[in-house]
Amino acid sequence: MAGKDRDAAVGERIAKMIARAGLCSRREAEAWIAAGRVAVNGETVASPARNVTADDRVTVDGEPLPQRERTRLFLYHKPRGLVTTRADPHGRPTIFDALPKDLPRLLSVGRLDMNTEGLLLLTNDGGLARILELPATGWLRRYRVRAHGRVPAERLAALRDGITIDGIRYGSIEARLEREQGANAWLVFAMREGKNREVKNVLGHLGLKVNRLIRVSFGPFQLGDLPEGAVEEVRTRHLREQLGERVAAIAGADFSGPVLPREPAQAPLSSRRPEARAAHDPEKWIPVFGKRSRATNKLERDADSKKRHLALDDREPRRTRPTRDAGQKAPRARARPPQDDGMRSRTHRQHRPSDAERLGEPERARREKRRRRFRGKRR
Repeated sequence: MAGKDRDAAVGERIAKMIARAGLCSRREAEAWIAAGRVAVNGETVASPARNVTADDRVTVDGEPLPQRERTRLFLYHKPRGLVTTRADPHGRPTIFDALPKDLPRLLSVGRLDMNTEGLLLLTNDGGLARILELPATGWLRRYRVRAHGRVPAERLAALRDGITIDGIRYGSIEARLEREQGANAWLVFAMREGKNREVKNVLGHLGLKVNRLIRVSFGPFQLGDLPEGAVEEVRTRHLREQLGERVAAIAGADFSGPVLPREPAQAPLSSRRPEARAAHDPEKWIPVFGKRSRATNKLERDADSKKRHLALDDREPRRTRPTRDAGQKAPRARARPPQDDGMRSRTHRQHRPSDAERLGEPERARREKRRRRFRGKRR
């Protein structure tokens, strides 16, 4: 308890506080400080090497910092072809361009290569992102790998002791063969370090060429059946349980703060599944597994129903027979023309076939015998 009071008295770096408020990253905050845009208690700050506490009044361009949002974590199914960065100098599409606009400003926990797909953790807390991506945290990362070539099971088992490639030491790796498919092999990799291009470098050293890489889990969080490109938030209670008190304390996570709305004029959109967002945009539907979303179909059904009602109101009035007086005789029915094609209507049959003609004499006699027997039992 005394340690927490001492930390509160010392405070934290001003760039870290600005980043935790969700305005920018730490590097951008340091650039703002160098440009003279940040002030503490009315005094312009010239250096980012300054600690501030909760009692200090920090402003950016004369505006106070927004209230700090509680620590949140999101699961994102990253598709292939996106770069894990906020701004790419080569103009390639990034994951942050593909995320829903109603989400807060998020940071990625580690990175995935452009052609790597699967689970990517996103958080609004820079301290938590830094702690989770460190190898010292010890969280296991699992991958499913499709590689071209063959490798003996003994060489995969030897990776448990680690391996050194081009002077780079890779720690213990759990690797096993899942199945072989033509000239390719599906493998399962599990590691705790997650160095840059570790899976591709290790398998390349074993003579395999990776042509597909999917991360299926990161620590206790699983990709599961999350659709590609979808985002799902981890509940605060579940997040606190999975992090544990030690990791949450080191990261400085705050689970008591509010969730600040990003668009006050509109209701916040759900980010769990892409089809849930289509309910807020009737003019747009998002294909999911080849079908339209349930919410969009409901909107279309309501619109069609309204059109039908309008069409019924605008139609011509139905013609009715003129009423006759009490003493007036009913009009004589018109005679129907005879049908000589052998087909008679149901209401004007001249001949109805008997049971013997329809069923045949043996079947008719059998049914009649059964009918008499049933009547005898009832009596």
